[in-house]
Amino acid sequence: MGLTGLDIYKLLPKTNCGECGPPTCLAFAMALAAGKASLETCPHVSEQAKDALGAAAAPPIRLVKVGGLGGAAEVELGDEQVIFRHEKTFYHPTAVAVEVGDDLADAALKEKLNYLKGLTFERVGLSYRIDLVAPTYRSGSPERFGQVAALAADSGLALVLVAEDPAAQARALEAVGGRRPLIYAATLANLDAMAELARKHNSPLAVRGDDLDKTAALAEKLAGLGLKDLVVDSGARAQADVLADLTQVRRLAIKRRFRPLGYPAIAFPRAEDPLAEMMEASLYVGKYASVVVVSHAEREHLLPLLTWRQNVYTDPQKPIQVEPKLYAVGKVTPESPFYVTTNFSLTYYTVEGEVAASKVPAYILPVNTEGTSVLTAWASGKFSAESIAEAIAASGVADQVKHREVILPGYVAVLSGKLEEASGWKVAVGPREASGIPSYIKARVAS
Repeated sequence: MGLTGLDIYKLLPKTNCGECGPPTCLAFAMALAAGKASLETCPHVSEQAKDALGAAAAPPIRLVKVGGLGGAAEVELGDEQVIFRHEKTFYHPTAVAVEVGDDLADAALKEKLNYLKGLTFERVGLSYRIDLVAPTYRSGSPERFGQVAALAADSGLALVLVAEDPAAQARALEAVGGRRPLIYAATLANLDAMAELARKHNSPLAVRGDDLDKTAALAEKLAGLGLKDLVVDSGARAQADVLADLTQVRRLAIKRRFRPLGYPAIAFPRAEDPLAEMMEASLYVGKYASVVVVSHAEREHLLPLLTWRQNVYTDPQKPIQVEPKLYAVGKVTPESPFYVTTNFSLTYYTVEGEVAASKVPAYILPVNTEGTSVLTAWASGKFSAESIAEAIAASGVADQVKHREVILPGYVAVLSGKLEEASGWKVAVGPREASGIPSYIKARVAS
């Protein structure tokens, strides 16, 4: 358990200077105990007090970094402050790892690793990809496991080395050349050997007990040995049990400041059907895994999982936006149509897709509405005749087209008269839904 506000207050200088933000040392102590303040903001705290307050000042869930050395990408896990994202926000998206068994033949192994290395998705202006490769010990040969780990390291992705045999882990850790993989997993049977490997190679270590209580006890013992970068696994594999344990870990860490479970959590979906596995993985992304390790890697299965992850970890107060500037779709000419919309990413890319589908090249100007959709932005005054007119003037579109006509979304047709007055452009009212753009523009061209 973390220190209470009164425990912390006893160690503070009690100057009530207010330089830390709160007006009194007691208020600062309460904020510190709740995880809403940082000890570094107090200019008068002594070094002795810093040492004593270190645990209380630490985040409820430790930030653990995997990779980042030897050419491997870095993945940050944990460091979450809340249970529900509307309370503040979530910071570090669940890392998705794909298993690569060391029992694969060389040709199949290289093919899969090359596939994973190039596996990227583009959606609404964002690039999605998996985060980790998880070489998995199935061959029974530590030497083979080391070979597979070395090949996986060449992918440039961070690694999770899945083997409970210390000899296999030792061979793999030597083979990956200091890339700081996540070692999975320390158990009651191999705790000392795995702890020594984690210390020797400066790698984070996953710990797995038979249940949540035993996992907490093992994590506490490892922390006592000086290992701080831990990832926890309760050992549950049934979906309902995993969900319950992940939720308990998050609640105990944040609500109770229970340090033995104040670490990122890892989960292993186990459904054999790929769609069922992704559904299970999606559940763990929402509540509250920091890493999910899946066995299937088909594009059509991973894309929904990665899209869901993006939705969960998008700050609800900061929607995904595109840069509010003039875009050309297709081989535009001075006679090309000119559309306006908002800079909410999903809105813009929906419009862009329909414009491209119409086969009529056009210009699109997303007005800066702070990432809100057309009707939401209009209702809040962010998509007004004045703001649209200012955006048109600043975009330089007048230098790109000979005509002076702008196509306005049909849902805000009410703005057409004021927009003509404010901009000096003729306003054509387009379809309400972006799906109507192809038929709308083809009818205009035909006429």
